[in-house]
Amino acid sequence: MPERPAQFKVHPDPSRPRTSLVVTVLIIWMLIIGGQLVRLQVGQYDVLSARARRQQQQTVETTAPRGLILDRAGRELARSLEVDSFFVVPSELTDVHDAATRLALVLDLKAPELEARLRSAQDAKRKFLWLARQLDADKAERVRALQLAGVHTQKETKRYYPNGSLAAHVLGFVGTDDAGLAGIERMRDAALKGDGGAVRLDGDGLRRAYDSHEQAAQAGRSIVLTIDQNVQYQAEQALGAAMEQTHAKSATAIVLDPHTGEILALANAPTFDPNDARRVGAQAGDSEHAAQDVKRNPALENIYEPGSTFKIVAFSAALEEKLARPEELIDCQMGSITVFGRVVHDSHPHGTLTVSDALAMSSNVAAIKLGIRVGSARLYDYIRRFGFGAKTGVELPGETKGLLRDVKRWQPTSIGSIPMGQEIGVTAVQMAAAFGAIANDGVRMQPHLIREVREADSTTVEQAQPEAHRVISAETAAKLKPMLESVTVKGTAKRAQLDGYTTAGKTGTAQKIDPRTHTYSHTKFVASFVGFAPVENPAVVIAVVIDEPAGAYYGGEVAAPVFQQIATNVLPYLNVEPDAEPDQQPAHREQLAEVAPELQHARAVEQAQMNDAQQALLPEVAERNGGEVREVVYAPAGERALLMPDLRGQSVRDAARVCAQLGLELEARGEGRAWQQSPEPGARIESGQVVRIDFGRSD
Repeated sequence: MPERPAQFKVHPDPSRPRTSLVVTVLIIWMLIIGGQLVRLQVGQYDVLSARARRQQQQTVETTAPRGLILDRAGRELARSLEVDSFFVVPSELTDVHDAATRLALVLDLKAPELEARLRSAQDAKRKFLWLARQLDADKAERVRALQLAGVHTQKETKRYYPNGSLAAHVLGFVGTDDAGLAGIERMRDAALKGDGGAVRLDGDGLRRAYDSHEQAAQAGRSIVLTIDQNVQYQAEQALGAAMEQTHAKSATAIVLDPHTGEILALANAPTFDPNDARRVGAQAGDSEHAAQDVKRNPALENIYEPGSTFKIVAFSAALEEKLARPEELIDCQMGSITVFGRVVHDSHPHGTLTVSDALAMSSNVAAIKLGIRVGSARLYDYIRRFGFGAKTGVELPGETKGLLRDVKRWQPTSIGSIPMGQEIGVTAVQMAAAFGAIANDGVRMQPHLIREVREADSTTVEQAQPEAHRVISAETAAKLKPMLESVTVKGTAKRAQLDGYTTAGKTGTAQKIDPRTHTYSHTKFVASFVGFAPVENPAVVIAVVIDEPAGAYYGGEVAAPVFQQIATNVLPYLNVEPDAEPDQQPAHREQLAEVAPELQHARAVEQAQMNDAQQALLPEVAERNGGEVREVVYAPAGERALLMPDLRGQSVRDAARVCAQLGLELEARGEGRAWQQSPEPGARIESGQVVRIDFGRSD
């Protein structure tokens, strides 16, 4: 029999449970890791990506070039220049003490304070720290020459006002971050500032920057103002002379086109230079309150009792309601009237006068009597029609609506105060607009400062659309014009008369309220005059307000001469034909021609005082304007002679404009740009002289 195989006993492998356990643990671990990866890659992808970008990248926002601010003729009042700013990447500094010491010497900083800032930034592991912004060319070059590791440069824009303080309260100014802080710069900041760009800095694991990417900024829109640079200059010059003569606290002058509501000039004194607005405090005696007073816009923010200039409301209402006629006799009661127990006096006693003469003599008694005829309710309605008690809507921040109580809150004696300009507060802009309604045949045009808004490519995207409403009839306005003219002919404003032009207007002298006693002061006054010329077809309304003049304080003595000075220079410049004594006109043109070079010469001096960075950019600005330098710099005139300006390089249109301003006759030959002229630059010339200029185009 075959042998049976031996029987073997199979024993279980003791390592298999351990293997299974390890495999199971590995599977669970892989599932956990996989789930975690899914959670991180899917669920928290956005959060982790953003964190990584924050660690590896630093974004520095850059400002866009602000749009231009231009006057009505396209002349630049504000523009942006490209300058250097410097920042530090703290982790790249190798020797903080040395860097702080060397930088402090160049930047006029205190080395210990700068070193503390840099070390603090390093300790906080900051990736970026501004060192100095908007440096002039000299300092920027000196910083670059240090060649310090970790110090980088960034191009920024800086606002520049080529005319210095001219129209400062209209233009305003901007801060270091290029944000508008006052004036048009603030009011239209969104349009002017454009869309900012950005610079992205990429860093490695040690936070060292190794690459950068820049997103270009988009320039802002340009604002074209109604302001005329030359008219503004004339107004500011006249105010400056008045301030020097009267030692007044402040002064305001407004030049308005009554037919359009366009403000040709809005001037305040004292003023400031918006190129260095931060130093106004030092100029004002290191007083923050004084600095704010200088920067405030009195034309819109100062409320004053208008006094006799407000009498036009009562006289207009009485004429419009057929309650009086210019030739009607009115008893002025020898300058005294009692209204509900209050006695009101005229400055000079008068008996019976015509209504027209009563306005010329500024009779309080006549104004009150006419106000009583009209009645409180109807008088209040006319006050509102003329625009008092409401903001004019002029495009500047800080405008006040003045003070006008509702007629229901009038006291019984109010009808004896308001017709002569008491118990009411107005602004200079409101008064200019009110007289503009009379000058414009009874239609009040909303005063405004912005003509249009343009894109960077000069496309117009917004145009002014001022409101217009009728205040009084054209017939009433026609009656008022000769009545207001009589104020300058035989009344209180004889010093407002013009050679060659008829003039109409009204003086005002008002006592200020003493803040301590809350009664009328016997030493502080507001002198004013508001008028227009020529009488039949007014080209301009000019309002002048002098606050707290020392010595003489009557409107006819203090404010009327300022009106006369402004109008004398402005009307010929605006090509307004004389309507009285035309033989006086050549003298006007000669006087204007002499003043115009003063403006251009002053601007030339300011241009020469620009810092190196701005000087270096002028050719670029000219190139952007097609190679044309827009402003003409005149040679200064001596005594009463005129000197021929250099017109070479100017276009036919610009040369013609300059000749017209100087009263010269232009004989132009050819097209393109001027290359030869006769008389030569600097030669003595006379008003009316013929100037021959050859124009040509370069190959």
